Amino acid sequence: MTDSVRLQSDDVVEINPMYLYRWEEPQQAHVLLYPEGVVKLNETAAAILGHCRDSQPVSAVVDALVTLYGTHEVEDDVRDFLHTALDKGWIRVKR
Repeated sequence: MTDSVRLQSDDVVEINPMYLYRWEEPQQAHVLLYPEGVVKLNETAAAILGHCRDSQPVSAVVDALVTLYGTHEVEDDVRDFLHTALDKGWIRVKR
């Protein structure tokens, strides 16, 4: 992905099918598995990407995290993470 791709609130995002999002008991963490390796996710990243499994609009993912953490202060951080995940190819905009 390029830095010029910017997510809009109504863009529906989903986990890229090249990645498998799941809980790994040995690591006691959610991970993204892909052919070349694994990305161990922290609690917040796992919460955000967990909502991307259901092909939701960016606005719904942001709202879910605002509800989870009880503050609107997380909105920019969630959007920033989604942009990073898009740039890394972990998620994609569903067309």
